[in-house]
Amino acid sequence: MRTFSNLKGMPVYCNKSAFLLGHVTDLYLSSKGQVFGLIMEGKGLLNRDRFIPIEAIHALGENGVMVEDRDKLLPLQTVKTNEEYIPYDHLHFKSVLTKEGEKLGLLEDVYISEEMETIEAYELTDGFFADLTEGKKVVKASGEPLAISKDAIVIDF
Repeated sequence: MRTFSNLKGMPVYCNKSAFLLGHVTDLYLSSKGQVFGLIMEGKGLLNRDRFIPIEAIHALGENGVMVEDRDKLLPLQTVKTNEEYIPYDHLHFKSVLTKEGEKLGLLEDVYISEEMETIEAYELTDGFFADLTEGKKVVKASGEPLAISKDAIVIDF
């Protein structure tokens, strides 16, 4: 397992050409807790932000994300119109509640499976001082769909 905070900023390389294509800036998730793909900030003046579908990722190494082919990257606008998928940036620091109404904390990070298919766990915080005294909480994902709004995230705990 690895966290999204470890992925963020990681370089993206093309297997065929060995070119550095850009760096990871965000992660797209479904409400079912599945990883849909990565957002990559393009390198250079003409390269714009791109969406990397999960199928286009060949390997996820310690020092970079390897994609099969540059042609499999999509313009970011094609993903932004799909309301089923949510950028991680929109979830970061949202309140996380149980279905019973108990507040677990604020979403700090997500743990992703090595295959990058699903969210395995959520890292929650109660604030800086609580993290120092009690530590951050890690809540295992249940596999049940999340309820996400502009106000909060509700998980089956």
